[in-house]
Parts: sequence; C-alpha cells; structure tokens
Amino acid sequence: MAPVIIRNIEDAIKAQLQRRARRNGCSLEDEVSEILRAAAEEETLPTSGLGSEIAGLFAKVGLKSDIPELRS
Repeated sequence: MAPVIIRNIEDAIKAQLQRRARRNGCSLEDEVSEILRAAAEEETLPTSGLGSEIAGLFAKVGLKSDIPELRS
C-alpha cells in the first residue's frame, strides 16, 4: 500500500477522526483508509443535460404527442 501524507488538517478534524477510529475499534490510519476507500468506490451517477433531467421528471405523465424542439 502506498503511503499518503495529509498536511495542514485542522486539529478539530483530526480529533473527530480519532474519536471515530476509537468508536470503530481501529487506528486513525485504518479509519482514514476506510473513509477514502468508501469514497473511491462510490458509484457516480451519469450526468445528463437539463433537457434530459426535465424529461425524466415528466416521463410518467403520459403526454399524447412530442413537444416541439425550440431553437434560438
């Protein structure tokens, strides 16, 4: 495993991470590693355009015809 150094972390954040590690019965290093692992493995949702987002909101409304495209 590659070492990672985090500089200039606030004392309050470090203290919170240490408390969290104690609650979970592990070291600070293990706790931070788990947090980073979970963040890296999060599934990212594909982003789409505004029109696709709006169409998704109204997909189940059941329009009878298509809405004409407006171009400016």
